[in-house]
Amino acid sequence: MVAGERGQTTIADRVVAKIAAQAAREALDAVPAGGKAPRATVTVHHDAARVRISLELDYPSDIGRQCGAVRHRVTERVRALAGMDVPEVAVLVERLHSDHLRSAAQGRTR
Repeated sequence: MVAGERGQTTIADRVVAKIAAQAAREALDAVPAGGKAPRATVTVHHDAARVRISLELDYPSDIGRQCGAVRHRVTERVRALAGMDVPEVAVLVERLHSDHLRSAAQGRTR
C-alpha cells in the first residue's frame, strides 16, 4: 500500500486560523501603535477554508490596498502551508488609528 493511501491528515480550524493571522500580519506594513494584531477565524470543510480576518489599520492609509494585500497573502499562505483552497477571505476593519486623534487625546486632562 502506498503511503498516501494508508491514512488521513486532518488540520484543525485553529491551526489554519493561526496561519491566516500570521499571514495577515506579514501583509500589513505595520500594526498601528496601540493597535491589536490581526485575528482570524476559520471554517474548514473538506479541503476548503473560509477565512475571516479582523484587523486594525492606521488612518489615513490606502485601506483598499491593505485589505487586498491581506486577502492575497492569506490565500497564498494557507494554500502553501495547509494545502487548502481558500474560496473566501473576509476582511473586517474593526478600528482606524489616527496619529492626529491619538496626540489630541494625550493632550487632554480629565
